[in-house]
Amino acid sequence: MGQLSANLFAGRADQLRRPAVAPVECGAVSRLIIMSNRVSAPKARSGSASQGGLAVAMSSALRESGGIWFGWSGEVTDTFTGRMNISRDAGVTTATVDLEPQDIDEYYNGYANRTLWPLFHYRIDLAEFDRSFGAGYERVNQRLASTALPLIEPDDLIWVQDYHLIPLGDQLRQMGVTNRIGFFLHTPWPPHRLLTALPYHRRLVESMLAYDLIGFQTDDWLESFHHYVECEMDGKVDADGIVTVGDRVVRTGAFPIGIDASEIDDMVTSHDAIEAQRTIRDSAKGKKVIIGVDRLDYTKGLVQRFEGYGHFLDEHPDWQHRAFLLQIAPASRGAVHTYEDIRAELDGVSGRINGHFAQVDWVPIRYVNQSYPRAGLAGLFRGADVALITPLIDGMNLVAKEYVAAQDPEDPGVLILSKFAGAALQMTDALLVNPYSKDAISDALATALAMPLDERKRRWRALMAGVSNDNVHRWREDYLAALGGRTPIAQ
Repeated sequence: MGQLSANLFAGRADQLRRPAVAPVECGAVSRLIIMSNRVSAPKARSGSASQGGLAVAMSSALRESGGIWFGWSGEVTDTFTGRMNISRDAGVTTATVDLEPQDIDEYYNGYANRTLWPLFHYRIDLAEFDRSFGAGYERVNQRLASTALPLIEPDDLIWVQDYHLIPLGDQLRQMGVTNRIGFFLHTPWPPHRLLTALPYHRRLVESMLAYDLIGFQTDDWLESFHHYVECEMDGKVDADGIVTVGDRVVRTGAFPIGIDASEIDDMVTSHDAIEAQRTIRDSAKGKKVIIGVDRLDYTKGLVQRFEGYGHFLDEHPDWQHRAFLLQIAPASRGAVHTYEDIRAELDGVSGRINGHFAQVDWVPIRYVNQSYPRAGLAGLFRGADVALITPLIDGMNLVAKEYVAAQDPEDPGVLILSKFAGAALQMTDALLVNPYSKDAISDALATALAMPLDERKRRWRALMAGVSNDNVHRWREDYLAALGGRTPIAQ
């Protein structure tokens, strides 16, 4: 497979061995190779595309450091060949490969999204354990490693992203790659006992020991990983995060991901953002706007959010007709039946609340199943009085940070945030709530909507200081410094 990929790649190797932009030196390392499940090619105008948090973070990192972003193209091919699609845009080189339908069914829709995703988000009741899923997951990781092999030069740093590609580092090691390889998990890491429900859980974790550095979003997920290693693998964890299992020594640490706050600041002055802000304010007609922006996913607590909002309208009838909830929830992973279920449930809950409370000139919930360009979202954030971000559990949640960055310093909105989002550990000046509690959501909405300007400014300034300081550039620099072995990892 590696030879096949190398032959197909012949003629382009020299082209890709030089980064598209001058790299930032990282010790002796001249280039960064990022590997993720999907590659979202960056646009010259950052506000023109709708990109998720990982895509934005990866694009920002590669613009600064140079190198290559490698992964699945999102496209389907009848027969896997290992042929790469190479492109350069906005200072970033991407290399992608197409997968077969069986690969997508077993690796992506199967093991990644029907086994690991629910398990890592504590929804073992939704996790599906199918032998073919695991086989497809290992096969695709081996195929990706073989395809990427010709891209790798001796001094490159390799940074593997997220739960789709956990075994990729081990596959590269088996193919003779001796570069420093790091792994970063963007989701939570489940508690020890929960993870043992996964068939072959030990083999999955053993494959992680091939990395030089394993990064998590928060200390909570890091400690869960350490607990598993100690209990299941008789491993040793030092105070500085060094994990030793047998003769394998791996660094571990917590690296909270951030956003590019300056990019959001630029966006809110763009034409698209100004138009979006004007549209939402004009349509509000003086009413308070509560906004939620989430992928349509059972981890986001959308049903509980709607129920809490309905409870708020019951408890505070004076706010009826004076506020509304705009929930943007683009559909995702349509091939996984649990996502069809959550959409149907949300349709029912929103219809019931609107049917109960709506008046001729007021609908309490505006529920939208489409995505928006990032600049448009920034404008909607700036035009909203309250952000209601209440996931049941989240690795981080960058939407909360983007909302804060988009606010008008002279008239900022209020962030209501789930205490179970990774971002809650950094954003303590938000109104932190238990997303399972209708009463907690109702009380937080009442507080947010009535909050005086002085308190809104005080909370926003504290939140914005954190968003600006703990940004995507610091995340990248801290992680890569630790991967290069040049700095200790703060615990």
